[in-house]
Amino acid sequence: QVQLVESGGGLVQAGGSLRLSCAASGIIGSINVMGWHRQAPGKQREFVAVIADDGSTRYADSVKGRLTISSDNAKNTVYLQMNSLKPEDTAVYYCNAIQYYSGSDHDSYWGQGTQVTVSS
Repeated sequence: QVQLVESGGGLVQAGGSLRLSCAASGIIGSINVMGWHRQAPGKQREFVAVIADDGSTRYADSVKGRLTISSDNAKNTVYLQMNSLKPEDTAVYYCNAIQYYSGSDHDSYWGQGTQVTVSS
């Protein structure tokens, strides 16, 4: 059974830092992409950052320069270093892992989410 388990969320003051972790288990084969999305109260889930198995990364404009995604492919783990946090970063952060097969066929897995709250 595939599981993605996030950790590292919490309460922090504006300007502070947090580091989120997400460990994937039960996945057969290689994970091609891992990333983070977030959902604030009353809003839709939105993309935050993603890292591919070749190390390439992409970020939402709202987090560029403040959040950094990294991964340990051997451990199927992805991290999100969050610096200079703002109250608008408050959300539940979800980890995502994707395996691609031939053509457009793929499997996508999600974690249960971890709460990040930034106080002003």
